[in-house]
Amino acid sequence: MFKFKKWIYLAIVLVLFYYIFIVNIWVTLSIIASLYVAFRLYKLYAKNKLRKISSSKELFRESELGLFIALVAKVAKADGRVQELEAQLIGMMFDDISKIFPDKERTKNILKEIFNEEKEKDDDTKEIAASLNKLLGRSRLKRKQFVEFLIQLAFIDNGISSDEDRVLREIIDELNITSDEYATMLSKFEKMMKNKHQTMSIEEAYKILGVDESDEMNHIKKTYRKLVRQYHPDIIKSQDKDELYMEEATAKTQEINQAYERIKEGRK
Repeated sequence: MFKFKKWIYLAIVLVLFYYIFIVNIWVTLSIIASLYVAFRLYKLYAKNKLRKISSSKELFRESELGLFIALVAKVAKADGRVQELEAQLIGMMFDDISKIFPDKERTKNILKEIFNEEKEKDDDTKEIAASLNKLLGRSRLKRKQFVEFLIQLAFIDNGISSDEDRVLREIIDELNITSDEYATMLSKFEKMMKNKHQTMSIEEAYKILGVDESDEMNHIKKTYRKLVRQYHPDIIKSQDKDELYMEEATAKTQEINQAYERIKEGRK
């Protein structure tokens, strides 16, 4: 009787296996095939959309990224001029963005033109931020990522000036970021940056850059630029990362910059 029951259980298992994995395998394969086709169609749509955006400066200027670049220009120029490290980070940002477009060089040139044109204007910040706000829809995460990038750009040259803070506040008002949320973001960056420069010894500075005291300044400068490129915050990559990504990337970039400045001071 026991053996008979065992064979019955085995038969039931085999029948279930047959219906789950054999009969339904065609359904499963059909679902997988449909998902693959949908993914390919989406990639084709996204590629065509990117090609269309980059086909003219006017279309790019009206896009999410175009409006964001315009805001980057406002923040970078808020305190009078674009600092050296700010210029480096902006150039790297152009590289990061242009990589996702079919025609990289054309896209990079458009980004530069939009930036250079917008940094000479100072009366349309609210209008640009309002246009970006409409395109972002309900995405709170994207809004925060864009604002965090603008904050880190302002912070990177040793803190936010009153003019940079004024421009940032104009932007967050239009992006529906509250003053409390903005204050929280600022607080995070301030805690990361606080007292690093004052407490960094010359030995620590050389260690952070991975160079020796006997190295020539040209070599140290090349190493510094290489490290900034390696660790800089990437606005495209940040879309797939958690909220800590921008803070950590900014902190590392700031540490590298402070080490470089400390070495330069020590060699005067």
